[in-house]
Amino acid sequence: MSVERIRVGRDNFGYLIHCPGTKKAALVDPGMDATGALDLIGSHGLELAYIINTHHHGDHTADNQRVKKAHPQALLIANEGDSDRSVEDNEIIALGDVKMKFITTPGHTPGGICIIVDDGVILTGDTLFIGNCGRTDLPGSSDEQMFESLGKLAALPDELIVYPGHDYGSKPVDTLGNQKTENPTMAAKTLDEFLRIP
Repeated sequence: MSVERIRVGRDNFGYLIHCPGTKKAALVDPGMDATGALDLIGSHGLELAYIINTHHHGDHTADNQRVKKAHPQALLIANEGDSDRSVEDNEIIALGDVKMKFITTPGHTPGGICIIVDDGVILTGDTLFIGNCGRTDLPGSSDEQMFESLGKLAALPDELIVYPGHDYGSKPVDTLGNQKTENPTMAAKTLDEFLRIP
């Protein structure tokens, strides 16, 4: 299994998941500019099976159609709207020998998802950043749902490596275990405590 981080905007991260044995790949959040991702797919000789959106905001989805035009066989996966295939909570999709497990995490948007790849990394989109979480003051956002979704992530193994959707933290990636203790939005024990975080 290989997960490669790609700049797809000023501070946006997209991720290319691929299976070395089968050359099958998935592109998570093509973002505003998928040029680097498309170049990687071509240079590695990969077959793009899926385009995956962690949520529907344009800074993550704007280049979907450009990628789809270059790889028309790729299915667009999202939790809500405008997708070829939606996913359910805890659903697993195989990418060759790679296992992608989808976790529904509403809060930033109603249809937010996170993706656990081979029980090693978790792609968190705008649900969880390094040191913070996604905004909950946008249309469709919910403080209560975000708190519940972060609680879902807190129940996952500490060893998972968090790959967020933006480069907002002090470092680009971290362990989930560290985030459980160092990220105030994850450390909050009650909704009231969560709501008091500046």
